[in-house]
Amino acid sequence: MTQTPHVTVIMRSKNSDWVIDQALAGLFSQDYTNFSLLIVDSGSTDRTLDIVAQFPAKLVCIPPENYYPGTVLNDAIAQTDTDIVVFQNSDVVPLNQHALRNLVAAFDDPEVMAAFARQAPRPEADLWVKRDYAVSFPAEGDAPPWITLSLPFAAMRRSAWEKHPFYTDAWGSEDTEWGHWAKQQGMKVKYVADAVVMHSHNYTLRQTFGRRFIEGEADAFIYRDHVSLVRGMGSAAIRALKDMAGHLAHSKTLPAIIKGIATSPARRGVEAWAYFKGHSHGERRIAAGDTDASGGQKVVLARHESARRSA
Repeated sequence: MTQTPHVTVIMRSKNSDWVIDQALAGLFSQDYTNFSLLIVDSGSTDRTLDIVAQFPAKLVCIPPENYYPGTVLNDAIAQTDTDIVVFQNSDVVPLNQHALRNLVAAFDDPEVMAAFARQAPRPEADLWVKRDYAVSFPAEGDAPPWITLSLPFAAMRRSAWEKHPFYTDAWGSEDTEWGHWAKQQGMKVKYVADAVVMHSHNYTLRQTFGRRFIEGEADAFIYRDHVSLVRGMGSAAIRALKDMAGHLAHSKTLPAIIKGIATSPARRGVEAWAYFKGHSHGERRIAAGDTDASGGQKVVLARHESARRSA
């Protein structure tokens, strides 16, 4: 790229004061400086907005009940005028000053319609989280096929978004749906391993249920398939065994080993049950022609960490 194009960074926030200062400091420390920042806040009640005020950004505030990811992103992009739009979650911290440059450089290839970064887990991430991230966001090569696009740190050509705005059928997985559509259209979505950011969550079982419920509902709309609880629980058992083996091999203390082995079956079981429940909910909505996505929204937001932090 002989000249650096002006890009717009879109950041969504809610009760992120525990990390958004790091996210913004990391963004404004990038050696790629030709960007504008648009922040969409959905009802922060902590110090998030005070921190945001310390940085040059356009701020849009929406009521919490209006937060539907696809709709919010479409509305935000409609307010921009740059050819490339970058997405950075408010809990995503660039790990070096070249992350944004490396991400945007993917568009040197005119066939690239979208690109997404490698996500490294936080130092305090649970062992199973580190294992999952190592598989999903490898340090070299391509991301696995089930990661079609991941928006925590990503970019997209505006022209590609205009062809297919983010879907709004379900509350979540708007990035997965867009990446799946792009793949079906033969479009190129690039994984940029040298654009590295820090991002992970140690979800509680309650938060895990909300996250997997909404992913199940979304997948019903994206793939129009059916799922089996028996098969899902079987896969969960296999993952739990791998988790337990990982704790035996890599945990450094006996209490950590015991905790890891004891919690793995419950966590993977909750994931499978929540995904099945969400997918079944999505299937019922599709069969009934139900366009109301508020059911999934209520399930996930009631359990979301932003709600816990505001309590």
